[in-house]
Amino acid sequence: MGVRALGLPEATRSPESPELPERVTIWEVGLRDGLQNESGVIPSGVKLEFLNRLNAAGLPVIETTSFVHPDWVPQLADAAEVVNGLSPKPGVRYPVLVPNQRGLDRAREAGVADIAIFASATESFAQRNLNRSFENQFEMFRPVVRGALASGMRVRGYLSMVFGDPWQGAVPVEQVVSAGKRLLEMGCDQLSLGDTIGVATPGQVEGVLRGFRAADVPTDRLAVHFHDTYGQALANTYAALRLGVSTVDASAGGLGGCPYAGSATGNLATEDLVWMLSGLGIEHGVDLEMLVDTSTWMAERLGKPSPSPVVKALAR
Repeated sequence: MGVRALGLPEATRSPESPELPERVTIWEVGLRDGLQNESGVIPSGVKLEFLNRLNAAGLPVIETTSFVHPDWVPQLADAAEVVNGLSPKPGVRYPVLVPNQRGLDRAREAGVADIAIFASATESFAQRNLNRSFENQFEMFRPVVRGALASGMRVRGYLSMVFGDPWQGAVPVEQVVSAGKRLLEMGCDQLSLGDTIGVATPGQVEGVLRGFRAADVPTDRLAVHFHDTYGQALANTYAALRLGVSTVDASAGGLGGCPYAGSATGNLATEDLVWMLSGLGIEHGVDLEMLVDTSTWMAERLGKPSPSPVVKALAR
């Protein structure tokens, strides 16, 4: 019997873990965070087919692209074309990343309803990723958030280097919480905590989340974004779920990394996350078989296999 024929794991909700959420929202980032790290430029038609397949698989949020200057990320130079070619599915959100005011203007022109901004918890990464100091990044983002809210957009805040920075090392929890609160107070409706180089461990995750709890930040305003550099992404996700987090970022097939942090490998694979959630009896609304087929299809277009263990196990 093939592995695929075994089907999904039997759903089991442990009575010892009543704190686990009943449903998790998967924030799919493969189309943006995944493809921006590819060495070559992916044709717009392939991106749109990828998007359509993700739609069909039932992902509730699909981060579509970034309105970043093409000199920074040439892989996303076709952002407007991708957004304009989108066939939206009712009830699904299609946020885009905007780095600055010009990015917001382009998002407005494209009729986007959801944007995200990308800030840093550390000075070194703010300088390298944004060409701004830690303090100046907030001044750059404040009018962007204000303008987006005035246009009726929802705004998500990404906070990178939450669990470690390759240039500065460990990042104090107090520094992370302070930076995160500033983004929320600015008007972001959700804060995604990023393990940009994949060094986090479950104990660190618990420490950061408890830090936000102590600072009176509701857990339902937090999301997590893990990379699997040290194979800890699922364990870290489980730690976050136990503390009430119910939005998890993931990338179909484990695509992606961070183009500005050389040690970062792929994101948590959406298929691996779905397999775990199904086994825990947590609702997610995603068709795993369709998603595996999608990631297998995309891997063929990229000319390399998916790093996801679940994709490898279930692929036809």
